[in-house]
Amino acid sequence: MVDNCKNCKTNLTHNFCPNCGNPSKLKRIDGQYVVNEISNVLNFNKGILFTIRELILRPGKTVRFFLQEDRNRLVKPIVFIIVCSLVYSIIQQIFSFEDGYVGYSFEKESAIASIFNWVSENYGYSNILMGIFIAIWIKVFFRKYSFNFYEILILLCYVMGIGMLLFALFGIIDSLIDFQIMDKGYLIGIIYILLSIIDFFDKKKIINYPKVVISYFLGMLTFMFGIFIIGGIINWIR
Repeated sequence: MVDNCKNCKTNLTHNFCPNCGNPSKLKRIDGQYVVNEISNVLNFNKGILFTIRELILRPGKTVRFFLQEDRNRLVKPIVFIIVCSLVYSIIQQIFSFEDGYVGYSFEKESAIASIFNWVSENYGYSNILMGIFIAIWIKVFFRKYSFNFYEILILLCYVMGIGMLLFALFGIIDSLIDFQIMDKGYLIGIIYILLSIIDFFDKKKIINYPKVVISYFLGMLTFMFGIFIIGGIINWIR
């Protein structure tokens, strides 16, 4: 009796499916499997550490390479920003440093306050939402470039993820020393994001510097404005 591939139902005659490449029989999980998985995570040639290193050293080139040539070595962009944001949230809770990434001061009963509270508790998803607004403005200012909206959004997922890791790093340092440096950490994180976006397009063109700064902060303001509009509507309905 000929077995069928469990993935695509193709008839199997060898150890691997001729159609989708899946193995005909999965090996049992053992100690070697666990060692290999840990090795893959800590691998500097592929995976999370490789992604972080490349995005710190050559952000623009790394993202362009992901978009145009090889999408296997980097962690997927949506997964990356969610993981980085989760790391930031966990470290913030452990070290209890001041969370100034998204600050607000409203009445507790206000829908606007509730939305901002959700943003501060769900950085992974809120960063993606912020990235959408920023990507729209970047696309407007850089419409002459061939990159589409979704490619710009992928760029933002990567660089905003690194920004969250920088915020977390400065948060740890801030909690361990008497001198407050968290505000400087946020500044450095934002500067990294801006310079990475510039590097992605063309850092040799001086005009790109103010265009990136303006588009980034317009995106942030649009995101905040959207929260006020939605919160205001909810308060009005109540």
